Amino acid sequence: MKIHEYQAKQLMAARGIPVPMGRMATSVDEAVAAVRPLIEESGNPVVVVKSQIHAGGRGKGTFKEHPDVSGVNVITDGVEGGPSAAEQAVRDLASKMLGSTLVTIQTGEDGKTVNRVYIEQGIDIARELYLAVLLDRATGRNIVMASTEGGVEIEKVAEETPEKIVRAEIDPAIGLASFQANELAHVLAISGDAARSFARFVKALSTAATELDTDLIEINPLVITTADQVMALDGKMAFDDNALYRHPDIAEMRDETEEDPSEVAAKNAGLNYIKLDGTIGCMVNGAGLAMATMDTIKHVGGEPANFLDVGGGADEEQVTQAFQIITQDPNVRGIFVNIFGGIMRCDVIATGIVQAVQNVGLEVPLVVRLEGTNVKRGNQIIEESDLDVVSADSLRDGAEKILELTK
Repeated sequence: MKIHEYQAKQLMAARGIPVPMGRMATSVDEAVAAVRPLIEESGNPVVVVKSQIHAGGRGKGTFKEHPDVSGVNVITDGVEGGPSAAEQAVRDLASKMLGSTLVTIQTGEDGKTVNRVYIEQGIDIARELYLAVLLDRATGRNIVMASTEGGVEIEKVAEETPEKIVRAEIDPAIGLASFQANELAHVLAISGDAARSFARFVKALSTAATELDTDLIEINPLVITTADQVMALDGKMAFDDNALYRHPDIAEMRDETEEDPSEVAAKNAGLNYIKLDGTIGCMVNGAGLAMATMDTIKHVGGEPANFLDVGGGADEEQVTQAFQIITQDPNVRGIFVNIFGGIMRCDVIATGIVQAVQNVGLEVPLVVRLEGTNVKRGNQIIEESDLDVVSADSLRDGAEKILELTK
């Protein structure tokens, strides 16, 4: 699960991690009302208006409706014109940003609708760095990853100048050690008061990652101010869904408007679904078999449209919902159902398929491969339904047949 920048900064601030002052707004009036208090509290007449979407690259992104407006905008009108001038500038910007579609390198051409903006105090920046605490799945431990190249996409840094990325593995028994924090500061060429501030910052961030069960905390940029204070100018957090039961307060931060509607529907139905870019819809039981199915589709020259695992205990209603989710994807040109009946019975799957087709109709080819418990009864149910279904004898046979039918 992902959250917005302003939410990530709330969590960091609650743990003593320095962040700029800011206020979230969902309307133009709320955005304007945030300006004067920020200027008075911070003593800085500069404010920043930030789009709040679950995607990076906002600073370089632009709005479809307003190509001259960026996803992140620095307002300096208050320097000479005072708070009133800053308020008017924020009003003009917020009216263009809210409700408009922001396109960034991570959103794709469709972009994302901006429903929230974050009004933040301006910061006097001396340096920009990159810092993240993320789960290394190879070792099962969190690692700290840092770079001197703040404000730049880390993927670009990794590709072009990988030597500028430094890492430190966190021992879960003791957390990030002080010597590791000091070594990171040294490699990043941070010294003096800034180095001490950085060490406190990175240790607190690594502790937060453990306490909050995050998969990722990314700060890009992490800044060193002219007063030698280290501060999170941005903030991105992603959480392990399986641990959210331990954090009901964080679970409440979920913004379903930022998620794919099909994935939300699948989650609510108790299904594991991830939308992909291909044209062959997949319905499988078991994550391993689902991965093998997608691999086989790609091996024979196709592209899967989704990962969908109905699980081992799905009932007819869940199977019907799974089928409906697949068919709602306009890119799907064919469906491959690949079921091995262990705990899941083939006759239950077959009944669900028949019910789903009767409910939503079938406008694309359908290939079904059933094996395991009650397979004969499952095949009989499909045959007696008079559905236009092609049977497959094996995983490869099914993948080849659905590929041929979709051409």
